Amino acid sequence: MKKNYFLSFLTLFLSISIFAQKVEFEEYDLDNGLHVILHQDNSAPVVTTSVMYHVGAKDENPERTGFAHFFEHLLFEGTENIERGEWFKIVSSNGGTNNANTTQDRTYYYEVFPSNNVELGLWMESERMLHPIINQIGVDTQNEVVKEEKRLRVDNSPYGQWTGEMFKSLFKKHPYRWTTIGSMDHLDAATLEEFQAFNKKFYIPNNAVLVVAGDIDPTSTKKMIEDYFGDIPKGETIERNVINEDPIEEELNVTYEDPNIQIPAVFTVYRTPAMTTRDARVLDMVSTILSDGKSSRLYKKLVDEKKKALQVAAFNYSLEDYGAYIVLSLPLGENTLDDLVNEIDEEIVKIQTELISEKELQKLRNKFENQFVNSNSSVEGIANSLATYYLLYDDINLINTEIDIYNSITREEIRDVAKKYLKPSQRLVLDYLPEKDKE
Repeated sequence: MKKNYFLSFLTLFLSISIFAQKVEFEEYDLDNGLHVILHQDNSAPVVTTSVMYHVGAKDENPERTGFAHFFEHLLFEGTENIERGEWFKIVSSNGGTNNANTTQDRTYYYEVFPSNNVELGLWMESERMLHPIINQIGVDTQNEVVKEEKRLRVDNSPYGQWTGEMFKSLFKKHPYRWTTIGSMDHLDAATLEEFQAFNKKFYIPNNAVLVVAGDIDPTSTKKMIEDYFGDIPKGETIERNVINEDPIEEELNVTYEDPNIQIPAVFTVYRTPAMTTRDARVLDMVSTILSDGKSSRLYKKLVDEKKKALQVAAFNYSLEDYGAYIVLSLPLGENTLDDLVNEIDEEIVKIQTELISEKELQKLRNKFENQFVNSNSSVEGIANSLATYYLLYDDINLINTEIDIYNSITREEIRDVAKKYLKPSQRLVLDYLPEKDKE
């Protein structure tokens, strides 16, 4: 038994050591401003081809919200050389998968193909960038798709409205105040010309990064990239203005009634600094202390011991310009939302006034080390990380060094950063309630 245990441990150690190796990459720019990152990994015959555009919900006209997410769908409609409805058929028939996603800050498209189809992935992404067809048929079709998505995920989903209620109260000036899915009324009111103008402005080579990661030959891949992307015209320089929010100086209290729930919830939300800051990473650690797993402080206290909550969670939602530190809980039985907030505040005060133990700090570092290894354990994950670190952090090598930042965070920093940002006078309290019966 002891021998088997040792062999299992050795196997796990070796696998982690392999995956934790430094991620090698090469980067360069095309003449049109497209940034290119190559990562060669010949351990498996697959290649991820991805393009991340520096456009998200925050780049929208306040009267035309939802455009960036809409384009996540619209740019699968077809191109001059890919007939409408054929995109997904081409991918699947060639043994590949693909997807896209949008945040407040960026939009990401990718394909994963067997490595003998690396050229196909490059051609398709170059088609999306150079030859998209933005016509009324496509707009009308995707309008219905997005409306159905909103009905499913937001309007008719239990607790589906909390992010929208949170962001519009937490931000008053910054475009983070609206959700990524945006307003259906805005999309309905938009003209075809407005969609075409949005595409022309943002989906351009000098506002994007192309990542090719996996089983590639760098020399031949570079030639294909030049052939497919080199002649795409450079777009106009995009002017970006960072809008600063006034500080929150007293607790904000908001109530929302959701017809899709029977159990209320409470959200305490604090505005926090940008994802690139050291403080944002310290707050990641604070959230792990509070609610990561059944041994975490909030779960153990509120769910296990006192049985006051059905669920409790804390997480730091970091974005390019600001972040939101969110603590949420659902009461059990007759316990009130105020009861939960008081209990949560007690635990936050402990972090603000008492140093965590050395043992707790080491446990934190182990968890973040594991997350770091997992994020780089596949070419898909590596491609996403390379694009993100370039576009939003301006430091690609964070794919290798960000864990060093987390490992350098001290117990004193955890205490001081919690004290700095998690103040009741600087937060929003959202009481999320079942809708009252209407006569």
